[in-house]
Amino acid sequence: MNDFRIPLGSWADDFIAFVTDNFSFLFDFVRTIFDGAYEFVDLVLASPPFWVIILVAAALGLMVRGWKFAVGAVIGLIVIVGVDQWQNAMDSLALVLVASVLAILVSIPLGILAAKSALASKIIRPILDFMQTMPAFVYLIPALILFRVGVVPGIVATIIFAMAPGVRLTELGIRSVDHEVVEAGEAFGASPARILRQIQLPLAMPTVMAGINQVIMLSLSMVVIAGMVGAGGLGQQVLASLSRIDVSLGFEAGLAVVILAIFLDRMTASLGTGITPIGRLLAGRKHRRQAAAVAAESPISAPVADVKTPQPAGV
Repeated sequence: MNDFRIPLGSWADDFIAFVTDNFSFLFDFVRTIFDGAYEFVDLVLASPPFWVIILVAAALGLMVRGWKFAVGAVIGLIVIVGVDQWQNAMDSLALVLVASVLAILVSIPLGILAAKSALASKIIRPILDFMQTMPAFVYLIPALILFRVGVVPGIVATIIFAMAPGVRLTELGIRSVDHEVVEAGEAFGASPARILRQIQLPLAMPTVMAGINQVIMLSLSMVVIAGMVGAGGLGQQVLASLSRIDVSLGFEAGLAVVILAIFLDRMTASLGTGITPIGRLLAGRKHRRQAAAVAAESPISAPVADVKTPQPAGV
């Protein structure tokens, strides 16, 4: 009985070797695309002076949550500059944004598919369970073999780790839409695509945005792990502080991660509620335009002529 062993590890090793030998061109292409996207976003974030990015963040915070959040964002980003972690923070933010966008582009269609098809949901759910329970470090091993050391294996591992809540909450949001509303759309002859676009997705948007928020937060939690494979940024600083037992460096890099996490979390959470300063402004303008259109279309009552009532004879 002691000699009994299932060689799962050997099978996995053989599979990775087969994929590497036969599909290396595909992974080289994916590496080029991901690396190019990261370099572009990093160039946009890191090339301008820090105060330009801070002003942009403040403007976004003002539109999304108001002046208090904008002031808090400015203070937090100035703290990152003050502890000399700005370049590393922008590198990590670029990785998070690229990985989050790619994870969202995959997770939302999969969530829609799972909501529309019971069979697809039964297939996707155990895969998501596997992705969420497998330690994130395990993703780095095949990612390193397939994509080599650098930022790309970090992006790939982050996508795999972070996309599960996007799929689950998208499916949950669409399934939670009132069936009577959907049936009303079908009764008016709307196609399934139009019902999805104009009824189900708008009503499920708060739940979908909650899933997007979780995708971004999980992507940010992978920053340190991605630093282990050469992704750089704040993760590399945290790892350097661990290797040197440097408390000050670890605290500064960790504080920068926390500031970025709070900023991204509050931004996406506000977008999910749909109640933002810019949203109220746009809603007010839309309401005024609709009121003006109704007033323009309403018929103008003509003035009634003053007609004298004939008097009876002899009065």
